Amino acid sequence: MRGLFGLFGRAAELERLDLALRAAGLHPRAVPDAVKLTTVKLLKEAGGGSAPDQRKCGSAAVLLAYCILGPQAFTAASGAAQTEAVEMRLAAACETGGGMDARLVLLTMHAGLIHPTVVERHQLTME
Repeated sequence: MRGLFGLFGRAAELERLDLALRAAGLHPRAVPDAVKLTTVKLLKEAGGGSAPDQRKCGSAAVLLAYCILGPQAFTAASGAAQTEAVEMRLAAACETGGGMDARLVLLTMHAGLIHPTVVERHQLTME
């Protein structure tokens, strides 16, 4: 999602996601571009093809940050209230087995980025 030969810079969607990742306490370089591109693609599909806004990118970034950093580092970066909220989202995603949150968690698992504590705490499997 770069302009022609990088002449036009990164796509606005990726810039929004990078900003959201930073706000969630995760440096954007800790997330491979393939994961970011897939995240943006999933957000676009869920939004009927429209580019995700900052709110949607922020929501996805918080879940990605929790999965990648793990509970302790995420809490240190974002606080206990945000950790509790994202853990509730993750629990709901595990119960339903579908939806955007479940897809993002599965993405971090397939990319090998998910923190082992998150896998253990939520008994996650790739089925």
